[in-house]
Amino acid sequence: MTAPATALRATPRSRLRPIDGWSAGLLGLVLALSVLILALLAIVLWLSVRDGEPGNPAAYYTLANYTSIVGDAFTWLVLGNTLQFALVTLAVSFLFGLPAAWLVERTDIPGKSAIYTVMTIGLLLPGFASAMGWLFLLHPRIGLVNSWLETQFGLASPPFNIASLAGMGWVQGLNLAPVAFIMTAAVFRAMDPSLEESAGMCGASARQVARRVTLPLAWPGILAAGIYVFTIGFAAFDVPAIIGWSNRLFTFSTYLLVLLQAEDSLPHYGAAAALSTFVIALAGLLGWWYARLQKRAHRYQVVTGKGYRPQPIRLGRRLVGAWAFLALYILLATVLPILVVVWASLLPYFQLPSAAAFASLSWGQFHGLPWELTFEGLRNTAILMVLTPTVTIACCVAFSWIVLRSNVPGRLGLDFIAFLPHAVPNIVFGVGALLFALFVLQRAVPIFGTIWLLLLVFTIARLSYGTRMTNASLIQIHKELEDSARVAGAATGGVVRRVIVPLLAPTLIYAWLWIALLTFRELTLAVILTTRGNITLPVVVWSLWVNGGTSKAAALTLLILAVMVPFIALYWLVVRRQTDLAR
Repeated sequence: MTAPATALRATPRSRLRPIDGWSAGLLGLVLALSVLILALLAIVLWLSVRDGEPGNPAAYYTLANYTSIVGDAFTWLVLGNTLQFALVTLAVSFLFGLPAAWLVERTDIPGKSAIYTVMTIGLLLPGFASAMGWLFLLHPRIGLVNSWLETQFGLASPPFNIASLAGMGWVQGLNLAPVAFIMTAAVFRAMDPSLEESAGMCGASARQVARRVTLPLAWPGILAAGIYVFTIGFAAFDVPAIIGWSNRLFTFSTYLLVLLQAEDSLPHYGAAAALSTFVIALAGLLGWWYARLQKRAHRYQVVTGKGYRPQPIRLGRRLVGAWAFLALYILLATVLPILVVVWASLLPYFQLPSAAAFASLSWGQFHGLPWELTFEGLRNTAILMVLTPTVTIACCVAFSWIVLRSNVPGRLGLDFIAFLPHAVPNIVFGVGALLFALFVLQRAVPIFGTIWLLLLVFTIARLSYGTRMTNASLIQIHKELEDSARVAGAATGGVVRRVIVPLLAPTLIYAWLWIALLTFRELTLAVILTTRGNITLPVVVWSLWVNGGTSKAAALTLLILAVMVPFIALYWLVVRRQTDLAR
């Protein structure tokens, strides 16, 4: 059971006050957003069984969209590609994320705060940047590593091919290793080392202890991280689009874009909606699986109040190997791809380092950027970067207040709805928003092609993350503080503005910066909903790349990274300050 649900059941009903006028406004906001979230999913399901646009007298209900999708061999090829891509992503993310989490939480490795910060910041780097770097490194024709190996050893064919399912999964797995790290770190932190010590005293080797004690006890947390990483990998767009698009290697998300932006025919909205329902069903299945595991979570409870003294494992001589492992990950996931993007951005066309290549280095690709479109994308991205976290945080506070501080019937259901954008891949909400704007709102509220549609979907996409943070923080604020404010004459609005929000300020600032940075680098949702009138910077990069301007795309990607640096530095300062306060 989630923490908010536990808190609600533990709260005496006599202490819950009726809703006043200010709380009614918060409830109205929560209900409106909840209806919208459900409507976006409902429009996907509805149009998946319709033939013809809504409002067309000739439109009728049919299962033809499903039969065409199921009967198309290419659909099964795409789904098979997606499953393989997601599984490789999961394996690679665990290959680096699990050991890193164990090193930080279970050993005496120094610099744990710095490792946490580096891993967290790794989530903020755009996926398309690392995809470009690895494509320039391991492309079978122009890749630096392949070309060098062929030249040095006289190979008949390139030894590596990043333009493959395994290659794309490798890059996506490196990008998502911080997710596996963050989600499993708490599991290793809470595990009692005495269990492993007892196994060691009985003669078990380190490998046997890990296989028979550590991993079984950590299984629920590992499974949760696996489900989350797999879901992200299944719906990922950045890496498959940059690496696989030109090679006709499609996954679920890129194939959806093909259906929605067909060049040789009208968009296949019904087929896209039908395909999206498969992902909704998959998300529901994974959620059900995890819920069943949670019911048996008591079997894995090993931390008790008596005699629990977690002691870090001494690495000794293994410390060098531990740091080498972490440095290798940082090199592969961040440093190496960015350096290659820098090299590509300074060349008129990509080539191996040589005297001629160094002689052709210039700023020409930066001067040749479509600056009018770039500034327009920057303007739209900046607006979204400010509005999205602001609106999202306001909605999250409203959700948490209604869920945790009101006696509204069905408030647990509202909390579940706020969690849906986490359970269902964001790209499905993007498809739902596109269909909703085109076929439901277009005549009454024509927001298609405007920045407001992007704001709406970006807010929904980040709602689950924000509510988890505000819920956890609001639970820690005792209700006596609010009662004291009411005795002093404060109404609900005054309590929220003068008591709750100031106490939540550190959490709200942290969440605001995180959501702002994720908004700045967002490509998946933007590429589905963007037109010439609401284009964002990542979509400009995508348009340059897909039209063959790889060097210009690299140059613009470098500018995006440069713009992100001060915001990432600010985020790092906030995280460091919160870590110091927690200590």
